[in-house]
Amino acid sequence: MTSSPRLSPLVGLPLAVGAGLAIPVQARINGALGARLNDGIAAAVVSFSAGLVVMILVSIMLPRGRAGLAGIVPAIRRRAFPRIYLLAGAIGAVFVFAQSFTVGLLGVALFTVATVTGQTVSGLLVDRLGIGPAGRKAVTGIRVLGCVLTIAAVVFAVSPRFSAGGAADGGMASLLLPLLLPVVAGFLTSFQQAMNGTATVHYGTPITATLVNFVMGTSVLWIAYAVKVAVAGAGNPLPGDWWLYLGGPMGCVFIGLGALLVRSLGVLITGLGMIAGQLLGSLGLDLVFPAPGTAVALATVVGTVLTLGAIILATLPWPRGAVRGSGR
Repeated sequence: MTSSPRLSPLVGLPLAVGAGLAIPVQARINGALGARLNDGIAAAVVSFSAGLVVMILVSIMLPRGRAGLAGIVPAIRRRAFPRIYLLAGAIGAVFVFAQSFTVGLLGVALFTVATVTGQTVSGLLVDRLGIGPAGRKAVTGIRVLGCVLTIAAVVFAVSPRFSAGGAADGGMASLLLPLLLPVVAGFLTSFQQAMNGTATVHYGTPITATLVNFVMGTSVLWIAYAVKVAVAGAGNPLPGDWWLYLGGPMGCVFIGLGALLVRSLGVLITGLGMIAGQLLGSLGLDLVFPAPGTAVALATVVGTVLTLGAIILATLPWPRGAVRGSGR
């Protein structure tokens, strides 16, 4: 089965940024759905289930989707990749759990910094270990500098929101444990992208890797929701607004593009590009469809621009004489 051709950074990085644009839109939709249902887990179940329906339809209707479906069992039987890679979708469920249980306590700003920190660190590690389809990539000084500057720029971009977050009471010590969950969720995200990218090479299409992700993530969330209902009961009935069900399709976009791009860009650069898109998308939402009480601060705009600069720094093909960290 033929796989998609490798893309140059000039093409792949804008696609990664475009995929990241879907993340804040999905978060806004799922947040509104969770408020209407009065149940964050139920909102995650609805979002993942909607995405699963979309991926089933796409897989059946498109020739590449049908070919990918036919390749799942043969790829598993010949152990084309470790079978644990099939569990990549569970990482998406972990991320949703982290979002549901900690955003209210930490605030969106602190949650974003925690997940970005975990993701950038693990992006370096995953590329160094060669877990993804792009193979091993040396941990150069430029790549490390780009990661550090990205984290610093994200902190600066979201700094105006710290005072509005939920972290005002209890002191920093009380936040250490809640902070750990989004850091771990962000850390695991790079592994999810690497697993999906490797599976995409063997399925021949990111459509199938995305479908398998949604099957696993939806299964995990339904189990969690069943436990929650047994313990605390169900929330409000499903609302009738159609747009509240678009969170899942948004997830299809960035999971599918992530699975496609890690083969060409590597896990780190794909993740950094999505982070840039996430900040740009959040800025755009705040400008065009601001939430109540939201105001765009200068630090947010400057921090977003600095993030783009840091990502370009980490992406450019610097000469071999550039400062290096540990190589192969």
